[in-house]
Amino acid sequence: MNYFNYFTEIEERFQQRRGALLLLSTLDWALIETWREAGIPLEAALRGIDAAFDKYEARQKRGGMRRINGLAWCAQAVLQAAEELREASTGTASASNEDRASGFEHERVAAHLEAAAAALDSAAIAPEACAATAARLRELAVEVRAALPDSAPAHNLEALERTLTVLEEKLFATLTAAAPESLMVALKEHAERELAPYRSRMGAVQLRQVEHQFVQKQLLVHYGLPRLSLFYMSQQ
Repeated sequence: MNYFNYFTEIEERFQQRRGALLLLSTLDWALIETWREAGIPLEAALRGIDAAFDKYEARQKRGGMRRINGLAWCAQAVLQAAEELREASTGTASASNEDRASGFEHERVAAHLEAAAAALDSAAIAPEACAATAARLRELAVEVRAALPDSAPAHNLEALERTLTVLEEKLFATLTAAAPESLMVALKEHAERELAPYRSRMGAVQLRQVEHQFVQKQLLVHYGLPRLSLFYMSQQ
């Protein structure tokens, strides 16, 4: 299993179980990101989605229910599956990570970094911070291309991902400080409206995390700025 297929695998399983193509919303992607950052294994996320749909389908046979239109409907089941998986794996050896980087060729990674840098060059907000981030991304792209073709084990990509996470967090902090107060208030209100139907299915901590991720993603969308993480790298 490719370590960086986390988002795609979850999206495909949700669409498969729903039985109809439904593009994930910004809220859905924010929720997946909180699972990833919380260290919830992909296996647990997929098990939770299956469990939620199994329960839904059993109830549906006994009476009409509205169609599932959001991944947040599966949130509780995913957390439960993660806890069950942790309990089951207590005392067992960790799985090997040697093959998690398959498919992430140096050139594709470098191209992703350079594309993000190019998008930051034309930023309409916090130009100095965006330019500095773009310059750092180009440095990383040069380092990636300089590596030997067979020298990209998973831990190297994970180290790069950690660097990108730090760059994103610093950039988000700058953007949040530079954005108009009215925009930030509007984004938070939007997040609250989107989360309202799912509040009973998520704990307070998870709700805050998803709201935070949602606002960050919408802030980037508003200014046309890219995500830096390799999880957002084109699969083409």
